Amino acid sequence: MRPTRRRLLRLTPALCAMAVPVSAARAQAPTWPSKPIRIIAASGPGSVTDIRARWLADRLAPVLGQPIVVENRPGAGGNLGTVAGARSAPDGYTLLIIHIGTMAINPHIYANPGYDPLTDLAPITRLGVGPLALAVHKSVPVNSVMELVALAKAKPGELTFNSPGIGTPGHLASSLLMHLTDIRATHVPYKSGGQAVIDLAAGHVTWTIEGFIILKPFIQDGRLRPLAVTTSRRNKAMPDVPTMAEAGIAGYDFTGWMGIGAPTGTPAPIINRIYGEIAKIIATPEAREWFESVGADPGGEPPDALAALIRAEHTKLGEVIRAIGIKAE
Repeated sequence: MRPTRRRLLRLTPALCAMAVPVSAARAQAPTWPSKPIRIIAASGPGSVTDIRARWLADRLAPVLGQPIVVENRPGAGGNLGTVAGARSAPDGYTLLIIHIGTMAINPHIYANPGYDPLTDLAPITRLGVGPLALAVHKSVPVNSVMELVALAKAKPGELTFNSPGIGTPGHLASSLLMHLTDIRATHVPYKSGGQAVIDLAAGHVTWTIEGFIILKPFIQDGRLRPLAVTTSRRNKAMPDVPTMAEAGIAGYDFTGWMGIGAPTGTPAPIINRIYGEIAKIIATPEAREWFESVGADPGGEPPDALAALIRAEHTKLGEVIRAIGIKAE
């Protein structure tokens, strides 16, 4: 039957009534983000992880239009916070600061870190790439790395070094130094890099290898003395500080990096939105100046590039760790 004009007019109200709920449902569907977001920093307040997380939160919240809360979850060299991030709902409301320690070191040191960095987390981008720095307390009678090595050999096992925990970048960096120079020292693990550096500045340990961002104020006030940076090139923020290789440790090269990720399964549009906003933030002159002031390059690689880097670092550092023989007790 061909519909008549009168029949179509009678059907129109019914068709409209059927269509309204669908349109309304679409209009009322929540868009991301529609509530506060949290960033888990798997370390304590004052650590490099914490500082980087808060720097990002202050700049990302305005562009996303929602508050961003930094949640500190220290412990087990970053494992506890990383597990919390990996097990969170993959809905874009939980992000996690990741770094070379949690993604490429811990899985080879801990028998069961509680997560798989290659499958449980979705990388987004890096937020800082650069050296760590070896620093001693001002009372330690050395002015170079080789003098520190000589002191350690004269007092085997008596010198102490600290880090934010077993498996952290600073722990591996110091272990690599001891491995290449055949010295022994006692490791004092902390839950936070910030507290570790404060105790070094108070003279409770001999040395640490940490990020320049938390060493800087203590170096500036004279309580700490920098001896070397861990990368193969000198750093603009510390131009007078030699590299480990220049200081006499042949073959030493360690680059630290930090980034941000989300639980695996977080929708790709959300991952891409976060990456896009962060990429714009770290491309600003203010961001580049800030990263340079703390001895780092901004990073900013897209998610797939960071994922490839993590796989490569995971393999490379696994070989180094097995050669050194580091294991969590």
